[in-house]
Amino acid sequence: MRVVSVVSTKGGVGKTTVVANLGGLLADAGLRVLLLDLDSQPTLSSYYALSREAASGAYELIALNQTEPAQIVSTTTITGLDLILSNDDQGRLSTLLLHAPDGRLRLRNLLEAFCSRYDLLLIDTQGARSVVLEMAILASDLALSPITPEMLAARELRRGTLKLLNDLAPFRHLGIATPPLRLLLNQVNAVKLDSRMIMRSLRETFSGVATITVLNTVIPDRVAYLNAASLGLPVHRVETRRKGGQNSPSALEAMQALAIELFPEWREAISAVGFGKEGR
Repeated sequence: MRVVSVVSTKGGVGKTTVVANLGGLLADAGLRVLLLDLDSQPTLSSYYALSREAASGAYELIALNQTEPAQIVSTTTITGLDLILSNDDQGRLSTLLLHAPDGRLRLRNLLEAFCSRYDLLLIDTQGARSVVLEMAILASDLALSPITPEMLAARELRRGTLKLLNDLAPFRHLGIATPPLRLLLNQVNAVKLDSRMIMRSLRETFSGVATITVLNTVIPDRVAYLNAASLGLPVHRVETRRKGGQNSPSALEAMQALAIELFPEWREAISAVGFGKEGR
């Protein structure tokens, strides 16, 4: 099972939108996908309608080591897409993990229970540094960080997310390496000069850093993502093709490109997804 945490210490960069739509696309590609909502503001938990809602969720998973799927895993109406709901609205997990001997490693130690049931675990995290975010990163084999093309977001990346990863580096002495980081340019208006300058600057800055990659895929700033969220659908089902005169890729094209760049081993299944022919 691949484990990917979608992270940023800055809010409003589109983490939840990326998790929901990436998960929906990969489920339509025939993969078994589990979403874990660790954000105390549980937007992901309400993105998709549920066909079955579990009695428990993320709090019981982390606080009580509850891994029985029937108790904590809810089923969405998207075939192949399951969800562990966020139910820690009072932020109790942070306090618990700070005082637990295995706090930052708690999730990592629980993942074996899900490996035979899922191909991919996607973790949505809070847009601020916390022990819960650190726990999610240390449980992952890849971290994906959306960045909006604005100077403040680029500055926060270095001051926040990159510093966080550097602070977690000593866990290598326990045999736990911090995951490689993939940077995703999100909500991009390619016409704006400042967007193009920031995109170019990011690529130049990290061109020689082995553990950090700026993805070639760019997610455009489009109303289709808002429409998909209001409908509770993956965006690739809502916008399948480019409109006349549109230069940027359709939502289907953009999400397929992102999924293939992150998971080239599933290229064939991902490429087969299209309107009316979801799945393998």
